[in-house]
Parts: sequence; C-alpha cells; structure tokens
Amino acid sequence: MKISTKGRYGLTIMIALAKKYGEGPISLKSIAKDYQLSEHYLEQLIAPLRNATLVKSVRGAYGGYMLSKPPENITAGDIIRVLEGPISPVEVMEDEEPAKRDLWIKIRDAVKEVLDSTTLADLANYEDKGEQEYYMFYI
Repeated sequence: MKISTKGRYGLTIMIALAKKYGEGPISLKSIAKDYQLSEHYLEQLIAPLRNATLVKSVRGAYGGYMLSKPPENITAGDIIRVLEGPISPVEVMEDEEPAKRDLWIKIRDAVKEVLDSTTLADLANYEDKGEQEYYMFYI
C-alpha cells in the first residue's frame, strides 16, 4: 500500500489546521506558503475534507478553513480514508488460498490500527517537537 500525494498533502493541511486550532480560520494560501506546496492542489484536497465534515470553511476577508472538531477527535485514518479510499494492501479474494488471504488481512488491520490510533493532536504535537517527517507514511 502506498499513500499518494493526496493523502500526504491532506495530512499536511490537517496538521497545519490542528496546530492553529482555536485561533480562527487559516487560509490555504498561508498553508501553501508555509509548507511550500501548490495552493491550487490544496484547494482540490480541501473539498473532500469539507464534504466529510472534517473541516469547515469561513468566508470573508479573514476567512479560511478550520477543523470542525478538536484535533484529538480526528485520526490519520479519517483523513486517509477520505482522500485515498479504503485502507487495504490488496483486494482480498474469497477464493484466494487461506494463508495469503490471512496475510493480507493482518497487514490491513495493522495499518488501520496505526492510522486509527494516531490523532491530529499527536501529529501536531510531534511536529512541534521538531520531527517534521513523522507524519509522512512510507508503507
């Protein structure tokens, strides 16, 4: 299983919002500048996050985006599922030999456990300690 730039940049957006949680809306322009990412690409990623009610938008001169709930209540798994789809290394086939099927299920469950037990608060706090590559998953 490989997380694409959609998932990676989506986590970046959400971590940036988590770090500013409670301070009001943050513009995508400022996130793009801070992380040296394409603002246009971030605009494409924010729509599904908003549709999944993970973020909300605020219009106006001081508008932008903010988390719809506390960072402790949003997991990396929530974000990855919205942007990447179901978490699975392969599509498990019922007629596949049991040993291989069980291996795929174990891998899927292990990845889900890591993603679902890691909150945005965990990622934002870890990044604040200077470990900026922590949230980049290489699977």
